[in-house]
Amino acid sequence: MSKELSYTIEEVSQLLKVSKLTLYDLVKKGELPVFRVGRQMRIDAKDLEIYINDHKTNQNPTFQSPVVDLHRNETKDSHNIVISGQDLVLDILGKHIEKNSTYKPLRSFTGSLNSLISMYNGECDIVSLHLFDGDTGEYNLPYIKKILVGFPFILINLLSRKAGLYVKKGNPLNITTWTDLNRENVKIINREKGSGARILLEEQLRINKIPSRNIKGYEHEESNHLSVASAISTGIADVGVGIEKAAKIVGIDFVPLITEKYDLVILKTPESERLISTVKGILSSHQFQSEVNSIGDYDTSQTGKIIYETY
Repeated sequence: MSKELSYTIEEVSQLLKVSKLTLYDLVKKGELPVFRVGRQMRIDAKDLEIYINDHKTNQNPTFQSPVVDLHRNETKDSHNIVISGQDLVLDILGKHIEKNSTYKPLRSFTGSLNSLISMYNGECDIVSLHLFDGDTGEYNLPYIKKILVGFPFILINLLSRKAGLYVKKGNPLNITTWTDLNRENVKIINREKGSGARILLEEQLRINKIPSRNIKGYEHEESNHLSVASAISTGIADVGVGIEKAAKIVGIDFVPLITEKYDLVILKTPESERLISTVKGILSSHQFQSEVNSIGDYDTSQTGKIIYETY
């Protein structure tokens, strides 16, 4: 490993055979040092070797360190938090949190459902969600109630945004509805399992009684909105599911089909009271909302509204 100067979180995850969120948890606790190159966190090769050597078993008794379980859930460092999700607005939120408090935000670019499960396992502090439930027509709350069983939480609206279908410029195949995905001449590109866009697609297929095996390209996955939009732009696929902003960035057409609620969930604990207060204040502030509105294609009319709260 010493031949490498540094590693990304994903590379270390592969080396140690643990999840990326486990590594974020170690970083939060100060057990694994990181440095930043732009938005990306990197781990120095020497720091990684030190961590591994410090936690080896069967060493000389004089130098032996205690065995450490990488998946343990210790008391969190109150000055470091993990914000999970992919929208660029979360970077703005993190900047405001760092400016207005002593918290040091770390970013995990993980899909909604996987992030929610990680919160259940104690690995995230703020999780962003856009999970559509086809039975109720609601976003987020039905999933939270099923996954965060026994945990008190608060659900706050971050913003609303249009979701729908990415299509080629001019929409040459005239794709306008979910049922058009079932056509033989239409090839899609999918999102990864656990992402909000993937769940939206699967719920719409279920509602419209379309078997996923009928969908050409269903097994081809990308891990973010921009990658899906780029695949449409370059002709790899004809259609994909995502949000309006990415379509405009890439320069393809967009068919809006639903307004999704993009919310934040935070567990309610004595330790998180200050974090919740900080986030609520930021979301309600004119400065934050103006900054989000300046990006375009986001609706902040309900930003900061408490959607649900357990007591």
